[in-house]
Amino acid sequence: MKVSIIIPCYNEEDVLNTFYERINNVSKELIDYELEFLFINDGSKDKTEKIIEELNKKDSRVKLFSFSRNFGHQAAVSCGIHNCCSDIAVIIDADLQDPPEIIPDMIKMYEDIKCPIIYGKRVSRKGETFFKKLTASIFYRLINLLSEVKFPVDTGDFRLIDRNVIETYKSFGENPKYIRGLISWTGFEQKAFEYEREARAAGHTKYTFKKMLKLALTGILSFSVKPLKISLFLGTLAIFTALSFSVRVFYLYLFNPDKLVKGYASAIIIILFMGGFQLLSLSVISEYLANIFNEIKKRPEYILKKTIK
Repeated sequence: MKVSIIIPCYNEEDVLNTFYERINNVSKELIDYELEFLFINDGSKDKTEKIIEELNKKDSRVKLFSFSRNFGHQAAVSCGIHNCCSDIAVIIDADLQDPPEIIPDMIKMYEDIKCPIIYGKRVSRKGETFFKKLTASIFYRLINLLSEVKFPVDTGDFRLIDRNVIETYKSFGENPKYIRGLISWTGFEQKAFEYEREARAAGHTKYTFKKMLKLALTGILSFSVKPLKISLFLGTLAIFTALSFSVRVFYLYLFNPDKLVKGYASAIIIILFMGGFQLLSLSVISEYLANIFNEIKKRPEYILKKTIK
């Protein structure tokens, strides 16, 4: 059986050699399998590409796919899936938060139950701030609330997928992609493999708040039109609120004018309420239109400047 280990990398010079040593030690437990290590360099500005090239010289299992610029983590994972021709693939980041040592156990679990998708479920998240844990928890539950497809919570892209899932994923042409969502959308059976997530072995996280927010928006907008329906509901509610307030003002004007407060406060409140809601609705619509715009352009998800196999 052939196994591909897909490793997206972005400015990981501080940890790459340590990662290789650990994944190489893991490979000694998998002597009955044909392994390949697909390193995807996502436009790194440090020595990441050079280190991978050196690893390739001493280990033919190491493959390099280097982007012309930084296209993002999801594009890097896509590149790995597109270029693997194995029976199963394991997606794992190079920062060592997800321990390579559990890969043999994931493969054994796959062979025992023949489940097409074995996803890593984090029972703890060391080295992460309370804010990041809180926002991640909210996001996973929010996307499940909005989407028609249910996604596993407290998971990342660390997972094992088999040949059927790999080939199905290759048929997806949308861009940008929310990979863990697309894999769930395929409908193949999924099972959780629980583990404790460690802190980064070196360096710092490349997922800034801005990037996490972008990924969250991609996930929500790619798998749900409910934000548009929510806008319709809130718009209807705003109209009825304005009408009710108008009826009250008209009633007071006719039958109890002494209680009618003169001035512009009420009008300003309504204008601000309606204006704020309209801007919110337009922003939701604009995000959907932006996704359509990107799809129409049909630009490639990533561009390779160098490949070493």
